[in-house]
Amino acid sequence: MKVVFNEKNTDFKVCLIQNKDLSRFDDKEFFEINDYKGVGAICNLAKRTLYVGLNDELTYASFIASLGSAIKSIKSLNIKSISLEFINLGCEFYSAYAHIYAVISSLYEFNKYHKEPKNSKIELISLETQQNDDIQQGVELGKVLANACEDVKNIVNEIPSTYNQLSFEKDALKLAKEFDLECNVYSDDYLQKEGMNAFLAVNRASSYPAKLIHLAYKPQNAIKKIVYVGKGLVYDTGGLSLKPADYMLTMKADKSGAAAVLGILKAASMLKLPYEIHGIIGAAQNCISEKSYMPDDILISREGVSIEVRNTDAEGRLVLADCLSFAQDLKPDLLIDLATLTGACVVGLSEYTSGIMGYNEDLQNEFYNNSKRSGEYTCVLHFNPHIKELIKSKIADVSNTGSSRYGGAISAGMFLGEFIRKEYKDKWLHLDIAGPAYVEKVWGENAYGASAAGVRMNIINLLRMARSAK
Repeated sequence: MKVVFNEKNTDFKVCLIQNKDLSRFDDKEFFEINDYKGVGAICNLAKRTLYVGLNDELTYASFIASLGSAIKSIKSLNIKSISLEFINLGCEFYSAYAHIYAVISSLYEFNKYHKEPKNSKIELISLETQQNDDIQQGVELGKVLANACEDVKNIVNEIPSTYNQLSFEKDALKLAKEFDLECNVYSDDYLQKEGMNAFLAVNRASSYPAKLIHLAYKPQNAIKKIVYVGKGLVYDTGGLSLKPADYMLTMKADKSGAAAVLGILKAASMLKLPYEIHGIIGAAQNCISEKSYMPDDILISREGVSIEVRNTDAEGRLVLADCLSFAQDLKPDLLIDLATLTGACVVGLSEYTSGIMGYNEDLQNEFYNNSKRSGEYTCVLHFNPHIKELIKSKIADVSNTGSSRYGGAISAGMFLGEFIRKEYKDKWLHLDIAGPAYVEKVWGENAYGASAAGVRMNIINLLRMARSAK
């Protein structure tokens, strides 16, 4: 997507309306005929103009959603260029990012399996504002994040008979080659040698080997070491604790956390962020066969913590337990895992919001505040000792499911906390992205399906950390 400034000869104009104020537009008759009051979006084809009414309480999230949703109404038109008014949402840098990301993201569709796929012809955005360094850098951020998120969406949307553990390996190696990243891929023999028995158990019934993928971006003079860990369940049937048919549908999205890690590494490389960044992906497939791990099994994790298996559908936390153990050996300054971990998080926070968990309240709040500028919705969920009681086991150190259905997202996060060493507890965050990672309806700037949840919030968190460190 090409972005220019103040180009007069574009095919379509996008006007942004604040506070329902229509007075500056010379289209009074059109507004009256359509009884348009400045709420929502309306298109005047005769004047080649799209009017977008913005929310009264304007945030980065509401702005991106409103603009993205409106652009969808014209993306099928035979137009190649649009001019877009600019609104400062409080910071020119993040405002420019929001404008560009909203437009590019709204044009995305996963249509490779359609007989006659139709793609938008829009290829140029003219931003109507005076160009300066902050705005130009914000534009570049919008383009980079839209590009990285498109890759993530394609991975998450890909069907399970096509995308497997070997596919993650292939994509990681391709990314490493393109951006000169370090990449090591480990399989069953290595995992067994490392004592990653929880990870191996989940993949035991699969026709494909488990894959532990370690990517590293190492710029000179890095100011911190950040490690991201992603849950990469390429498909989750629930194993012997078989999911009902309706719940199994969309489980191709259980690889969203791992896909987001690839997106974070790509964006960080393109932006040349001043951090040493590692990405750890645990790629597995939870299937059924005579080799399946079973309820009542006890697994010894890489950390030496024993796990009672009470439900084989609580598998992602088993993969993450061993991957988090591996990640801590890298001695990170910040450790973040991303996972479509629990339906309970979706019930509690909705389809549109990710949960932030951990032991360090200041770290959680900092991430939450930084995430607001990304346009992604997040909410802090606090650990407490009463919920920890739910994951106690009488025959092992910990149970992989809680003894109550209440607080399921938090008990899953606290389960992961059992594998975090004392010296890293204040440096670790768990992000449950189960809600927004894959939604079966169009919403805001997002198409049906994957949204690349987690990529933008983490990159903008890194940018905010870098700026505050100066």
